[in-house]
Amino acid sequence: MIETFAPAKINLYLHVTGRRADGYHFLDSLVAFTNIGDKVRLEPADSFSFEIEGPMAAALRGQDPESNLAVRAVRLLASELNKPMKGKLTLTKNLPIASGIGGGSTDAAAALRLFATREGMPPDAALLHSIASSLGQDIPCCLAAQTCYFRDIGNVTDPGPELPLTHIVLVNPNQSLPTPSVYKARTGGFSASAQLEAVPQTTHELVEMLTARSNDLTQAAMSLCPVIGDVLTVIAGQPDCLLSRMSGSGATCFGLFADRSSAKIAAMALYSAYPDWWIAQAFIPAPLARLP
Repeated sequence: MIETFAPAKINLYLHVTGRRADGYHFLDSLVAFTNIGDKVRLEPADSFSFEIEGPMAAALRGQDPESNLAVRAVRLLASELNKPMKGKLTLTKNLPIASGIGGGSTDAAAALRLFATREGMPPDAALLHSIASSLGQDIPCCLAAQTCYFRDIGNVTDPGPELPLTHIVLVNPNQSLPTPSVYKARTGGFSASAQLEAVPQTTHELVEMLTARSNDLTQAAMSLCPVIGDVLTVIAGQPDCLLSRMSGSGATCFGLFADRSSAKIAAMALYSAYPDWWIAQAFIPAPLARLP
């Protein structure tokens, strides 16, 4: 049995820089990975099976397993390797669904890593990146789960800066928000690419740099899910919150804090005030030792 961690992805900023003729958008984003996420386990078996467990499993039960990104990813890998698809794949779902923190994408990347490990493939094999790119914009950056920039339509990644340890509180109002709907709702012009001009040495330096950038999908997401505005406001209102922003296409938002104590106090206060929301205290960047 082998197991891997599927960390939540955070878009510290996300600029929409243009649009292709086929409707896909060009992007520029700084992505970091947290110490919280899903888990994916692979056990030996004579045939293939897929199970979902965990606190967020109910939202996925009843769906066709073949529609799950993790299953689609490993089926493509087996086909490319011309090998039978065998093994019991179990997803422990801790992250909310369609929430802008890469849940499905990081699960698919984790499943690819597990099957690649079993087959003796290196985690940076070109075939894995090709499969990841064919399935979704966020999946390639989730393969290595290291701080990076992504560009083009999200399928091209560049190494990111070494970020300072930064404490973060994630909040989702328990509302799913499909990414295609958010892009469709987006209006207005485009932003320039804006990779950081220097490597931030402290959380305050990182926040200062991020303040000059934005998430260009926020207004579109709020038009579909107005509670996002409330989430951003209540996060920003927490003592010692340095920055409040939406991740990805929403509806998950995050706050950055200078230290663990401030983040813990904020998370507890938010959970007390909004017990029906999904709230998690975390930090970035995540330790890579949790990946195979």
